[in-house]
Amino acid sequence: MKNVPMSPQKMREVVRQIQGLPALQAQAVLKFVPRKSARFVAKTLDSAIANAEHNNKVKPENLLVKEAVTGAATSLRRFTPKARGSAGPIIKRRCHIKITVSDEKN
Repeated sequence: MKNVPMSPQKMREVVRQIQGLPALQAQAVLKFVPRKSARFVAKTLDSAIANAEHNNKVKPENLLVKEAVTGAATSLRRFTPKARGSAGPIIKRRCHIKITVSDEKN
C-alpha cells in the first residue's frame, strides 16, 4: 500500500507486532489493535494473502508473514503563520507499507 496518510513511526509500532506470525494469526491480532494504523496494515495483509491464494494457489493456513516493513513516502509541506510575518512549517508525513507472505517454514 502506498502513500498512507500516517507517519512511518506510528505505522512501525503496529507492523512489528505481526512479523513472523502465521498469516491468519496476524489477521486476528490486527483486529484487536486499537489504532488507526492497524486498519491500514490489516487491509494490506488481506491483499497479500489474496494475491498468494490467487497467483500461487497457496492456502492461507500455510502462509507466514515473512517480512512486514514500512518506509517514508513524500511528505506534504504546509506552512502556518507565525509572529512578525514569519511562517512555521507543518509536515504531513506519509508512508508505504510492504508485507511479504510465504509458505516456506524457514
